[in-house]
This record gives sequence, structure tokens and C-alpha cells, in this order.
Amino acid sequence: MTATTAAPATSASRTPHQIWQRTRGLLLAVLILVVAGLTLAALRSGEQYGRLDPRSPDPYGSRAVAELLDDQGISVDVATTLDEAARAAGPDTTLLVTGPNVLTPYQQHRLHAATAGTTGRTVLVAPGGAAVPRLAPGAHAESSGPVTARLPRCDLPAARAAGSTDMGGIRYTTDAPDAVACYPDDGLATLLVMQGQEKTGDTVLLGSPDILYNNRLDQQGNASLALQLLGSRPHLVWYLPSLDDPSAAEGGTGRDGENDDSEVSGEGDFLGLIPSGWLWGTLQLGVAALLAAVWRARRLGPLVTERLPVAVRASESTEGRARLYRKAGARDRAAAVLRSAARARISPLVGVSPRDADSPDALVPAVAARLRAPDVGLRSLLFGPAPADDAALLLLTDQLDALEREVRTS
Repeated sequence: MTATTAAPATSASRTPHQIWQRTRGLLLAVLILVVAGLTLAALRSGEQYGRLDPRSPDPYGSRAVAELLDDQGISVDVATTLDEAARAAGPDTTLLVTGPNVLTPYQQHRLHAATAGTTGRTVLVAPGGAAVPRLAPGAHAESSGPVTARLPRCDLPAARAAGSTDMGGIRYTTDAPDAVACYPDDGLATLLVMQGQEKTGDTVLLGSPDILYNNRLDQQGNASLALQLLGSRPHLVWYLPSLDDPSAAEGGTGRDGENDDSEVSGEGDFLGLIPSGWLWGTLQLGVAALLAAVWRARRLGPLVTERLPVAVRASESTEGRARLYRKAGARDRAAAVLRSAARARISPLVGVSPRDADSPDALVPAVAARLRAPDVGLRSLLFGPAPADDAALLLLTDQLDALEREVRTS
């Protein structure tokens, strides 16, 4: 049984030092990015809120309207679970539901049951699909339109006092005779107020959340309309539906024979939870990667030879190539080039065809027959292993020159 030996390292093999030199810049950049990300996450971990959050000062937060309501004596409480929102519903309460489409059908039915018998107000922000008939029976959601400055064109006192506001988004229709439709878009209401049974309370369907954003509150009559819609009762419950609400797992799968809101509005699935900016950025990166691949893989036809703009001396080319070999420690490749060139020059002198110049069995006997002292280690000299150091490489060069001179003069 013979022991296996490891393959010798060649100039193409990277040493640990070479690998470290080539990768240390990339590793340092990755380390800086990781540290920067962790630092930013640690500094801002307690300050991040989502859209329409009354605690958020971000452009798409709603802290401004919450503070204005507080200045008017309206208490604002945040609810993140259905149980909290249902318990808070009452005659002196306005319940603002920022994400009705995120709720499961079971949660929607339960929320409507909790608010239907009170004299309070329920404000639904951009409900769509099957969520509308569950939360506001008698109303129906239609297609969406652009958000722009619109006139109220209705008799609702809050809308008439606010005047032109940034309205649009989902449009609504209803057959209820006592409903008030405002801010029409192509004849369909983008603000719909549904009166409850026996005039107990009302439900407001807001087609777009723009009037509640911090960066839009000071435009048009947005602030006036928002304050009047949310400040009609002394207490405001700001309900921010959460996907980890325990009530979301109740009621089985949440399907009752109707289409789930996630299928209609797209806000209940995973892609609906990703901000549109991230999706657009990912698409741009994908297009850029595709263009880069096409650019790097372009083919301009077969290679053609071109005349060099200057003449380079053979000695300079040889010296430059030798310096490159030495810098890379490529003694194996340098030796292979020297031996191949020597065999190519010697083979015609000893009657061996160029095709057999790289065959030891054909070249070595022919060369030995031309030498005065045949036993000079021809096989090792012409086809041997790579030199161990630079001194051995120089010795190999001298021996090949001496062999070629002897063959020429023999």
C-alpha cells in the first residue's frame, strides 16, 4: 500500500498571506458596514414608528395631528390589539382604524359588532375590498384614483368648513339614503359618512390617509378636516392593527366564504407589507445587474491582430516577463517555458518532428545519440520537475544553453 503525497504547490496556488492581502479591503468594508448598521439600529431602535403612528415625527407619521388634538383637549390613546380597541369603543369615543385591510374577516366582524351599538364614531382609513361591507354594511369599495386637491361638493359641515383638501384614493358607493358622500372623484365619493342604525353613531370611510400625514397636514384644508373628523368626541382611540395580535389567530382561518382582503387589496400578503420604495429600488438594482451582465458578456467578433504603436525590443519583453514571473514566484512556469523553447529548438537538429518535441520517448534517445557523453540526465533536464529555488532555476538555464550548444556543434 503506497502512501499518497499532497500535490506540490504551484505559482497558481495562493498563500495565506496573498489571500489576506487580496481580501482584507473587502473584509474591512463589510466590517465597517456591519458596525455602522448596528450603531444606527442601536441609536434609533427606540424611535422608529410606522406610518400613521401618532408618535411618529416622520413625514408619513401623524404626530402633528395628534398634538393638535391634544391641544384642543382631545385625549389620544394608542391601541395595538383588537381587544384594546373593542374595549375602548363607546359613546364619547372616536375609534380611528389605520389599517382595516390588515384585519382578518373575524377581526373585522368583531370590530363592527363592538362599534355598531354605540353613539361613537368610527373612522376607517382606506378600507378596500371585502373589508368595506364587513365594517360599514351598505357601502362598497370601487377602484382607486389619484390623490389631489378636491372640493367637498357635499353638505357635511366638517367638509364645508375645511374646503379644498387632498383627497382621493379608494372611491366608495352606497345605497343608504342618509349617507353623505363628499370629495367626489369621477362621480364617486372619496369621503363617505355612513349613519348607524337608529342614528346611534356614524362610520367615516376615508379613501386616502394623506390628510393625516405630518408632511401634508399644513396643505389645503387638511388640518381642519382631520381635526373635525377625529375631534368630534372627547376621546380618540388610535388603533394600529398588528400582525402579531393574538386575535388574528382566532376564528379559524378567517375565511367565511368571501374573498379575504389580502386577495383584494394586496395589503395582507408579504409583498403588501414591503414599502413601495424598496420594491422600486430592488427593481432598479435588478435592471442594473442585468445591464452589467450584458456589458461584461458582450462579444465583438473574433480576435484580430493589431500592429503595436511602438516597437519593443525582444530583450525588454523577455526581461519584463521574467520580472513578472519572479514577482509571482512562478519558477514552475518559467522552467516550463525555458524547457519548451529548448525542446522546440533542439528537436529539428536531431531529426525529431515538432509534433514529437514534447514526447520524452521520442526526443531523449535522439538527443542522447548526438552527445559525446549521453548519460547527462537528459530526461530530468528536458522534462524534470520545477526548480526548488531561484539558484536551481539559473542552473537549469545554464544547462539548457550548454545542451543546445553541444547539439549544434556535434
